[in-house]
Amino acid sequence: MGDTEFVIEPGRQDVIMIRHFDAPPEVVFGAVTDPGLIPRWWGPRFLTTRVDRMEVRPCGRWRYVNVDARGREYFFGGVYHDVVPPERFVRTWEFEGAPGDVALETVTLTPEAGGTRYTAQSVHQSVESRDAIIRADGPRGGRESMDRLAELLAAH
Repeated sequence: MGDTEFVIEPGRQDVIMIRHFDAPPEVVFGAVTDPGLIPRWWGPRFLTTRVDRMEVRPCGRWRYVNVDARGREYFFGGVYHDVVPPERFVRTWEFEGAPGDVALETVTLTPEAGGTRYTAQSVHQSVESRDAIIRADGPRGGRESMDRLAELLAAH
């Protein structure tokens, strides 16, 4: 299984996450935009995920819920701004536990070496907001999500 690479440079507002998948962009795009598949790969393994809303179209809303072993719920959501299958989507991303701290995420899927290069750039409103995500171990959740997505794609 490949590794997930993170580009986290001091003093910048963005985080870039890169992963190679052994599947064509159409298949990867389908997996990351299918509400029935999101619970199978989104989030760390110790949480379950429920899709409350997923309208993959410009101005469409999305909302996912992570649930821990004690039943506590953590809500994430935003609005899709651009959707170009199977090349990219752009959406806002907000953890409802920190309202108003909205990031803009661009996911780009590029054909590469018999598979797909998945690049997600999340631009936060400030360096401090970005750094708070890093301190909260956001890259761990991203890495686990990408590992789970690779497992899902390999099974199809």
